[in-house]
Formats: sequence, structure tokens, C-alpha cells
Amino acid sequence: MLTDVKISFFLATRILKRSSKAGTLLTIFIIALVFTNMIFLSSVIGGSIELMNQQTVDYYISNIIIKPKDDNRFIDNSSGLVSKVNRIPGVYHASARYEMGASLVHKSNEIALPVSVFNPDDERMVTKIHEMMKEGQFLTREDRGQILIGNYVAGNKDESKDFFESLGGVKTGDSITVNYVNGVSRDYRIKGIFQTKSYQTDYMVFVSWNEIEDVLGYPLDKSVEILVKTEPGTREDRVKKTMMSFGIKEDVKTWKEQAGGLFDESIESFQIINNITLLVSLIIAIVVLFIVIMIKTLHNRREIGVLKAIGIDEDIIIQSYVLQTLIIGIIGIVIGFCIIQTLILYFSVYPIEFPDGNVSLYVESGIMIESAILLLIASVIAGYFPAMRIAKEDILTAMRG
Repeated sequence: MLTDVKISFFLATRILKRSSKAGTLLTIFIIALVFTNMIFLSSVIGGSIELMNQQTVDYYISNIIIKPKDDNRFIDNSSGLVSKVNRIPGVYHASARYEMGASLVHKSNEIALPVSVFNPDDERMVTKIHEMMKEGQFLTREDRGQILIGNYVAGNKDESKDFFESLGGVKTGDSITVNYVNGVSRDYRIKGIFQTKSYQTDYMVFVSWNEIEDVLGYPLDKSVEILVKTEPGTREDRVKKTMMSFGIKEDVKTWKEQAGGLFDESIESFQIINNITLLVSLIIAIVVLFIVIMIKTLHNRREIGVLKAIGIDEDIIIQSYVLQTLIIGIIGIVIGFCIIQTLILYFSVYPIEFPDGNVSLYVESGIMIESAILLLIASVIAGYFPAMRIAKEDILTAMRG
């Protein structure tokens, strides 16, 4: 068995050396591009998913979110709960949020949108919204009569450019009217406009906790959610278990649990596109290698007849051509891997700009290994059938050419 493999390998290398170098190099380059194509789209999809996950943590949910338990609308004594959470091992900081229904009015534009409330000092330690100011400044604890709005809420003067209903292109310093559901109406100066490129976050508006207490007319100590940022390097699920062991009975979820179905449909659509691209790439690889090996076997038809005449088994001849395609496939995959690494480096410096953020390539080693294995299987298939067709011919027919 080992002798047969050695003979097959000797024949394979001999045929490759005698083949056209330009043709062999071109085939290898095509396989390298096929491998690159197999990885590239999945890496873009992986980068998009990573971006969405990062945006969810940085701007929308943070690492862990605490919601009211059962059918309760609010978390009571939220200040006490925040203090308790801040003392739990693995927690970096917590920030309570409250929401109040309202309509926002600017000139002839009016949109219904809940006003979110937070303590700006706490929020700075939990999310990164304050780092994404498009214009103006982030809120402070003492701010009264000022409001912070998302880029999609501000909108554009040309409504066709808006993703959602907007205030028609307001800027920092403009005045808007907020009509709260409790009947209070307030005029606010826009202190800042943030742009995180997260669709959920950029369609939000914020006022400070002290401001909403003025609107309500009494001290507020309840919240609709508490965002919790964990210490760097800690696992959210472990911190969640620790929080529950400390007697927190509210609904505690990690960001993955909370956002579980948020992007599922988009990811599923991406995956379908990726699978189609993968299938097309494999078909291209099989067709290219099949044609190359078919041409080689036809060109070497007499030589194959001679080999059979001197006693070389037809299985050894078939194996030699399969080994050729494997050698070409392996070299192509190695070159394709180098191309992918170069692209990763390039797009880390110059990311792809999408409406929802800048995407760099994210390549999972498992996907790369899977693609390499599939391409090698395709190489074996492409090398086996044309070689078998010629090797199965009787000796006289093959030697006639």
C-alpha cells in the first residue's frame, strides 16, 4: 500500500514538472482566488455581526440588563438596587433608566417618542454614547431645560434622507417642545446630538434625572431598566449568577439573552447568501480542476497506455492524478490564506463603510478550516473522474492516442 502511494506521488510530481508552468501557476492562482472568495463574504458577515454585538454592548444594553420582574412596570427603590449592584464582584458600574411617554415638536414636525432618563455620571461609566457626539455636548447631572437627541431623531431637512420620522434637521442650540403624557409641556434646548450608527440607540432622546423630577414634581426612585457594565475580562453569565446569588430577584439577562432575537433574521439572510457563494465557489473549483486534469489525461493518454503496458496498476495512475489536484489545491489554499491575511490587515486600517457602522473582516478559524477541507474534497472529485475515464481504457486504445 505504501509502495503504491510512493509510486503515485512520484508520477504526480513528474507529470507536474513536465506540465506547462504557466498553466499550473494559473490553476493555482484560480484556486487561491476561489478560497479567498469562500472566506471573504463570511468574514464580512462575521465582521457585521461583531459590529452589531459591539454596538449592542457599547450603546444599547451594556453587558447585563435588569428589568422589572413578572408583570411589574417599574423597578422600585432603584437607587438602592444600583448601590447593591455596584458592590457585587465583577460589576464595574450600573446605571438606572426611566422612560416617560412624550411627543417632540419642532415647527411643523412632531414625533411620538418616549423620553429616556438617566443620571449622566452613571451613564458615562456604563455606555459609550458620550464618546459618539456628532455635535454639541453630553448631558451633566445639573442640566435643566436641555435635551440630548439621537441622529435619527434630529433628521434631515430633506425628509427623503431620513430612516424614521424626524424633527426635520434640527441642530445643537435649536429649541424643541416636549409634551409629556402627564400633561406637562416643556421647551428644551438641544445640548447635543449623538451618532452611534446603532439604529436602536440613534432613535432615542435623553434628559437628566433631575430634569424629569422637575417635570413629575416629586423625587423619582424607580426605573424601567438598569444597565450593568461588567469588569473587563469577566464573563457576563458568571456575573449574572453572582448577582442572583446576592438576592436580586428582578429579571436579569446578559446582552446576548436580551438581544437574542434582535438580529436573527438578518443573520439568517446573510447565512443564505454565504452558503450560495460557498456552493458557487466549490462548483467553480471543481470545473476548473476537472478541465485541467481532463486536458492533462488526454494529452498523456499514450503515456498512460505505456504505464499500464509495463504493469503499473490503473488505481496507481488514478491516484497520481488525484494527488496532482491535491498538491495544486494545497498550494492554492496556502496562497489564498496569505491573501486573506493581507485583506484582514488592509480592512483593519481601512474598514468597509456601511450605514450602520464601519466593518472590518472577522474570520473564524473554524470556517477557514471547513472551507479548506471542502476545497480539498472538491479537488479530489475533480481529479478522480477524468483520470478514471482514461485509466479504465484498454491498453491498445490508450496507446493509439
